[in-house]
Amino acid sequence: MEPDNNQPQENNKTRKKRPNLTPAAIILIIVAVFAVAIVSTSFFVVDETEQAVITRFGKYYKTLGAGLQFKLPFGIDKNYNVPVKVVQTEQFGFRTLKSGISNQYQNGVTKESTMLTGDLNIVDVEWIIQYRIVDPAAWLFNVEERTQTIRDISQSVINTLVGDRAILSVMGSARTEIETIALDTMNENFKTLGLGINVIGVKLQNIVPPEGVQDAFEDVNKASQDMERYINEGKEAYNKEIPLAQGQADQQIQVAEGYAVERVNKAKGDVARFKAVYEEYRKAPAITKERLYLEAMEEIFKASEGSTVIDKKLENMLPIKNLNGQGGTR
Repeated sequence: MEPDNNQPQENNKTRKKRPNLTPAAIILIIVAVFAVAIVSTSFFVVDETEQAVITRFGKYYKTLGAGLQFKLPFGIDKNYNVPVKVVQTEQFGFRTLKSGISNQYQNGVTKESTMLTGDLNIVDVEWIIQYRIVDPAAWLFNVEERTQTIRDISQSVINTLVGDRAILSVMGSARTEIETIALDTMNENFKTLGLGINVIGVKLQNIVPPEGVQDAFEDVNKASQDMERYINEGKEAYNKEIPLAQGQADQQIQVAEGYAVERVNKAKGDVARFKAVYEEYRKAPAITKERLYLEAMEEIFKASEGSTVIDKKLENMLPIKNLNGQGGTR
């Protein structure tokens, strides 16, 4: 076998191409790598919707806001960016798929929506809660199973509120009341646990009876709506007729009161006039009697077309005093 004379030549060429690393170059490379490591583990960015929780040796140190932030390198400080301005949502009794369609039967979620009402009826209640993280440190460290805790408390509160009310009330007039009370109760529970969140909305979605009795409940609901409509129509008719009748009654009362005042005032005037005439009569009976007679005759002649007055039975002429001073006539 012939020896390979080219092998030593190739090894010589390879040795000539290898760079000669001096100690200074090696130190420079080490420094560069160390600097890159420091920079990459010391600076981080916090988004506008986030806050960063910093831990030092695994213990909470401080919370930083948005922007480029600095921390101690090499894992001495660690940052956890928490979305504090993002509204997060939990769905109960249904799940919204990526296509946007609600799927009630995915992963057995119907179990959490089935509830017992106060009148011992079964109803399916779907709802959502919306919340924000208000204390990033508490959110990260106080509770281990955060999402499950939120769901458990929310489900407990809604079950309690639905269980205190009749099914027709839950399906109708009590929805807003349940939402308001649930919001306050959940926030109280989360604050007690130190979860670091604030619930900003509780919204009841579909509230329906089970499928087997849904048609019957729809009939009952329709009857209830008809009842409310008839009641409202009755109230409308009442409000239309009663004020009118009341106004007419008040008008009649005012007319009667005015008539009474008029009669009383007239009677008082007659009494005052009689007293005045009586006083004059006491002072001069003959003159007063003559004046009254003349006034009476004046009224009689005003009411009669002629100068003769006949009694009603037509038996005789009434004596009338001769106004010319010549005695009486028949």
